[in-house]
Amino acid sequence: MSHTVDIPQELKDSLRKFRFARRNAGSAALVVNINKQKFIMEEVEQFDSISPEDLAEELPENSPRYVVLSYELEHKDGETGLLTLHASALIDFQNTADVSGIIEIREGAEGLTKPAIDSKLLFG
Repeated sequence: MSHTVDIPQELKDSLRKFRFARRNAGSAALVVNINKQKFIMEEVEQFDSISPEDLAEELPENSPRYVVLSYELEHKDGETGLLTLHASALIDFQNTADVSGIIEIREGAEGLTKPAIDSKLLFG
């Protein structure tokens, strides 16, 4: 299968390690961008124990990013899930990251708040 943007093994390994890292509570994020010269995805940074609001401040406004967010959604059963924010080569990235929930944020920092994320995850 031909892909427009390659996901190198190093990033796949980093995504796997991030997904299986043990976290007690809160949110963590792995940020990825597309290197337009090489047509590959590259890890930009990882954040441990970061709120969605603080993450929004860290992300550039006019430069799309993929964000895998380990996010503690306050369900009655206490489940913590992984979701993907942003899309471009979304299907390949979603399959590689092996995440269960996906939301797209187009509202900028206003869309990356705990109430906004909870609303999208709980009510679609």
